[in-house]
Amino acid sequence: MSDGAVARFEPIAVSSESTVVAEFEADPAEATRYQSEAELEAELVRLLREQAYDYLPITTEADLVANLRTQLEALNRITFTNSEWQRFFAEKIAGERDGIVEKTVRIQEDHVQLLKRDDGSSKNITLLDKTHIHNNRLQVINQYEVPGAAAGLDVPAQRANRYDVTILVNGLPLVHVELKRRGVDIREAFNQINRYQRDSFWSGSGLFEYVQLFVISNGTLTKYYSNTTRAQHLDEQSKGKRGRKTSNSFEFTSWWADATNKPITDLVGFTRTFLAKHSLLNVLTRYCVLTDDRMLLVMRPYQIAATERILNRIETSTNLKQLGTPAAGGYVWHTTGSGKTLTSFKAAQLASRLGGVDKVLFVVDRKDLDYQTKREYERFQKGAVNSNTSTAVLKQQLENPSARIIITTIQKLSTFIAKNKGHTVYDGHVVIIFDECHRSQFGDMHTAITKAFKRYHLFGFTGTPIFAGNAGTGGNPALRTTAQAFGDKLHTYTIVDAISDKNVLPFRIDYVNTVKVGAVVDKQVSAIDTERALLDTSRVRQVTQYVIDHFDQKTKRNQTYALKDRRVAGFNALFATASIEAAKIYYNMFGRLQADLPEAKRLKVALIYSYAPNEAEDETGAGLLGEEEFETDLLDRSSRDFLEDAIQDYNDMFGTSYDTSADGFQNYYQDLSLRMKNREVDLVIVVNMFLTGFDATTLNTLWVDKNLRAHGLIQAYSRTNRILNSVKTYGNIVSFRDLETETNDAIALFGNKDAAGIVLLKPYGEYFDEYAEKVTELRERFPLGQQIIGEQAQKDFIALFGALLRLRNILVSFDDFAGSQILSDRDLQDYQSIYLDLYQAFRRTDGADRESINDDVVFEIELIKQVEINVDYILMLVEQYRAAKGDGDDKEIKAAIDRAVDSSPSLRNKKDLIEEFVDRVSIDEDVAEEWRAYVAAKREAELARIITEENLRPEQTRAFVDTAFRDGQVRGTGTAITQILPPISRFAKGSSHGAKKQAVIDRLTAFFDRFFDLA
Repeated sequence: MSDGAVARFEPIAVSSESTVVAEFEADPAEATRYQSEAELEAELVRLLREQAYDYLPITTEADLVANLRTQLEALNRITFTNSEWQRFFAEKIAGERDGIVEKTVRIQEDHVQLLKRDDGSSKNITLLDKTHIHNNRLQVINQYEVPGAAAGLDVPAQRANRYDVTILVNGLPLVHVELKRRGVDIREAFNQINRYQRDSFWSGSGLFEYVQLFVISNGTLTKYYSNTTRAQHLDEQSKGKRGRKTSNSFEFTSWWADATNKPITDLVGFTRTFLAKHSLLNVLTRYCVLTDDRMLLVMRPYQIAATERILNRIETSTNLKQLGTPAAGGYVWHTTGSGKTLTSFKAAQLASRLGGVDKVLFVVDRKDLDYQTKREYERFQKGAVNSNTSTAVLKQQLENPSARIIITTIQKLSTFIAKNKGHTVYDGHVVIIFDECHRSQFGDMHTAITKAFKRYHLFGFTGTPIFAGNAGTGGNPALRTTAQAFGDKLHTYTIVDAISDKNVLPFRIDYVNTVKVGAVVDKQVSAIDTERALLDTSRVRQVTQYVIDHFDQKTKRNQTYALKDRRVAGFNALFATASIEAAKIYYNMFGRLQADLPEAKRLKVALIYSYAPNEAEDETGAGLLGEEEFETDLLDRSSRDFLEDAIQDYNDMFGTSYDTSADGFQNYYQDLSLRMKNREVDLVIVVNMFLTGFDATTLNTLWVDKNLRAHGLIQAYSRTNRILNSVKTYGNIVSFRDLETETNDAIALFGNKDAAGIVLLKPYGEYFDEYAEKVTELRERFPLGQQIIGEQAQKDFIALFGALLRLRNILVSFDDFAGSQILSDRDLQDYQSIYLDLYQAFRRTDGADRESINDDVVFEIELIKQVEINVDYILMLVEQYRAAKGDGDDKEIKAAIDRAVDSSPSLRNKKDLIEEFVDRVSIDEDVAEEWRAYVAAKREAELARIITEENLRPEQTRAFVDTAFRDGQVRGTGTAITQILPPISRFAKGSSHGAKKQAVIDRLTAFFDRFFDLA
């Protein structure tokens, strides 16, 4: 170094303790050290002790409570008197009426409890130190025992259990680890926890209801999930809800991973990373979110990594005096559907608590996202955010020191800047987070914001960044890519990562050839002429008819599932058109082609569009979808009049009163989006609206008659691939344009060059070959007519037939599968009957349809329902039987009816009704009419018997049952059920009020199940 030169040192460490390790390399020697379950458990305990956990050799509740007292005394530097401890423990910890929800709230929100001392004074007692996390003491126990106990009047039987490994934090069991030996499905550990929670976690003082996180492992594979997953499931079971919910399934467990998204699946690696003291305490104290509806969400590793990168960038750039430059911010690339709202919420929440930060602005780029994002934020924490409806309100909030997090649109923010030059807020230390930062920020508004604010950090979230490869040629050349506008890429989680982790679904794409309209792809023909040619009436008719003909198949309309306490059939869809003109033409064609259909068969079609400059073409060349705003007054007269008529059709359909005025249209948008999410609308025809930023788990199909490319294509496709349940196995794209090259290019750009094989489903042939092999194996190993003897053989049959059903579920969406099923309908029914007999035999409790009901047995009942027989099919067979009755009984048809009933999950418990009806059916009556009258009479007779035998109030009971049939379920909670019961004092000595209520619920649920599908 020459004399006089100034040495410059760059920081080499920028973080003290990251929760997510930067990059993990497993030690292969360690991973082969053990095999049996006992050895696995011993190894886990050894590893935790190595990591400075204290081992506690206790196995009883008395020891657990005594240790809890010791730990809380140490943490709070206090000595309880015996009476103080007994009072504090009974009122503030055990809580006689507290369950999982109340105890979770205590850990997540009320972790400081008030102790009334013997001398009358009060003292705060901290259960968990969230400020200085290493003040918390971690202990590990194993083989904790719960004795069995008989059931009481209001207390279920307590089964004897022995838990594997539990981690205590300050004496409270907050993390439970359930182990199985290598080679055993980790679902067994998942189901074991289900049994513990049902049979014994609540027992004694209920301390195990404090468990926030569960870990399941077989040594090779390890996953984690929050207590809500099990609690919701048990709640749904106890209330007799039908159908599978999104909260209770194994699909909602998570892998742990390093910051490069490489899963850390082996138990040794998981223990060294996730269960490292600082990581586990950070997850428990910072990276769990208790939503407003009391659901505990635990963040996934990529969400935590991104949040910490943002917080770290705020701290380091502040220290390095880089505020107001790109070096103070950056962008997070997390693919669409991976939970960006939760990540941005946590980043905003934690940033607002950093010393020195004055405001956090969460900036969205469209009014509809303003509404949607605020609702999402409110779900995570009520009142956490201030959303503004006008620039004046935004000004008040920016001037209000207590408004820490503000949601606004980029348009309002730029208006505020234009009207308030030199405002004092510009001098404050501000964190600005942009949602979906690939859109409007590239331009004058971005420049205005970054010029006005002086001490800012700018962060952007996007599922589809602008790279050099998909950047346009217009606009400011210094603001063409996401990195140019926001700075460094802080974290990446691509569509390939999300599909591999099963956090979103893969896509299945059909390219449908439509009417040829001449050489319109000729480069000399302008785009407008091409679109005009593609709107030829015969082509539009053909496309529309194709959608109508294939709608039920693509959206699985023959399958029902539970959604927000209702039964709904199948999924819904969007139809993306190239222009407003195209949207109008298609809307008219749907109306024309459905006019003669009976109302029950018509699709409920809605239309929405608004003004977007250059909406027919992507002017930037970057794959951007045109930015539709809510300014309907900018539409030309005919387009606005047409939209007004379409909204009136919607009003007639749903009894609403929206229009194209500013407020009326915005309210129409919000109502339509809600009805989409609730599966009340079948199809929405759009131009650009709903193709970005709109999330509905019930949406599974996108019909495309529009050119898409780059991130516009990924954004549009990603409307369809949100996880909902086992029936929804992928996002369906049906394209009436040849977008194969654009699709492959977009996936290569936003995944990696090898991504197409992961993101898209395999070709039909590969699935069919596997299906054919399974059918052959089924026929050879389990021929019809031969009994399946032995439990192992029965389990093998269940696994094989379940795999075949899953393949069939995918194949039925391919047109090629029609007529190629190999298994005849009759054979499929016979195999289903065997499968359902085994289901009943193995079944121990009335659980959710797709639950493992024996440790290693998973029944795909939900998929059987997809091909199950319904009442209409039975009545068709009865028609045939009646017609043949003149010549004597047709035994073959009667056998077909029996076979069909036996193969149906929902008709088996109605077999006696159907058989009696078949025997009494007359030759000259209308079968459907006779059936309706027969079912109504039977239903009334059986309900009258229940009312008499249970001594119920007749009028209230009939109203209760009518409500159940309307809502699709019997509600076991609320006042309605108590109003139908006979008068019993719940406080009288030996009162059996609880038992009576449960008995009535059970009988009415059985009655409901018997008659619900017969109406």
